Amino acid sequence: MFTGLIECTGEVRSVSIESEDVSRIAIRAQRIAREITRGESVAVSGVCLTVVEITGDVIHAQIMGETQRATSLGSLAAGDMVNLERAMRADGRLDGHIVLGHVDDVGRVTRIENFGLTCRLWASVSRDIVWGIAAKGSVSLDGVSLTVIEASYQEFSVGIIPATLRDTTLGRLSIGDPVNVEIDVIARYIARMTSCESSPVSVFTKDADASKKAKNSQITWDKLKGLGWTPEG
Repeated sequence: MFTGLIECTGEVRSVSIESEDVSRIAIRAQRIAREITRGESVAVSGVCLTVVEITGDVIHAQIMGETQRATSLGSLAAGDMVNLERAMRADGRLDGHIVLGHVDDVGRVTRIENFGLTCRLWASVSRDIVWGIAAKGSVSLDGVSLTVIEASYQEFSVGIIPATLRDTTLGRLSIGDPVNVEIDVIARYIARMTSCESSPVSVFTKDADASKKAKNSQITWDKLKGLGWTPEG
């Protein structure tokens, strides 16, 4: 579990193929490498990976094929910069928001509006997850915790302060670049509740009355709309 507050950026030193479905990435992480031990989790541009080796100031992690396909890590090459964050401590402050390191979609930067030292960045995502991004809510872009300014059915925007532009890879983004997007964890469960044809009660019980009551109590799009809810908040 992470917070979306980037500790430092790291430089990809190499990406090599270990087997048919596994690649190894080596990242120079001078600021945090000596504080990491083998087996720890680290978020690499928003993707939770397990450290399998440390050599000096370089950390090594393995990436399975599914992760390469479902995130932007599959396109990384030597010289690329990535955002790094170690797992959150249980006795630490929970700044940012809860980030799992499980990417929901690879979005694309569609617009960048500069306002002096700050900027407003727009990104497009698939319709499968855009509903889970709401104005004033939280979203993670390449592992960075950000607040959503506006959300539509095709894209959303976030504001980025000077410190974030300077200390993360977001300041290097251009129109068309891919970004790893993770929606708020609560939205994941709302999605599950609204998409299931039957509730846990009706799945695990033979009680017809309980099943019927559970089905009638489900949250649905029609019920939410009837209460005045819209994807834009």
